[in-house]
Amino acid sequence: MIRIFLIGYMGAGKTTLGRALARELGVEFIDLDSYIENRLCKSVSQIFDEKGEEGFRDIERRMLHEAGEFENVIISTGGGTPCFFDNIDYMNAQGVTVFLDVPVERLFIRLSIARKKRPLIMEKNDEELRCFITEQLAKRLPHYSKAKHSFIADQLEDVKQIETSVRNFLQQIELK
Repeated sequence: MIRIFLIGYMGAGKTTLGRALARELGVEFIDLDSYIENRLCKSVSQIFDEKGEEGFRDIERRMLHEAGEFENVIISTGGGTPCFFDNIDYMNAQGVTVFLDVPVERLFIRLSIARKKRPLIMEKNDEELRCFITEQLAKRLPHYSKAKHSFIADQLEDVKQIETSVRNFLQQIELK
């Protein structure tokens, strides 16, 4: 039985690597934010607007516990998921947790490209974005560091890099 939780900052490649890993292993892939949106028929932004962060985090926790019962699954969590309630402890008890570690500069490049799709950062200029990433990552690292494994995920920019990262991940985490 495989149950892997991918954690890390936004732009770390949790969804990109998670989908590729799930394909390679022949297991289901769940992006927790998408799972929440499908279950509630609302976007994460709408949920934040209606219920605030506290309300969203409560829903996120419940959906994590629901998806965390599935077998043969790779779950990509939201960047903040491990930082609230007992979420990181729950994930560690349920399966294999892997922190996707990416240097700030690589996160900055990835998030600069995807800025318009991410409400938290869409209005930030480059300097503000770099500072935001650095500050947020520093706050979250104590939670991320509780993962059972850490994987450098700075090489996910094209198909060849993703394939190489999948092979390296499987060797490092000893799943295949």
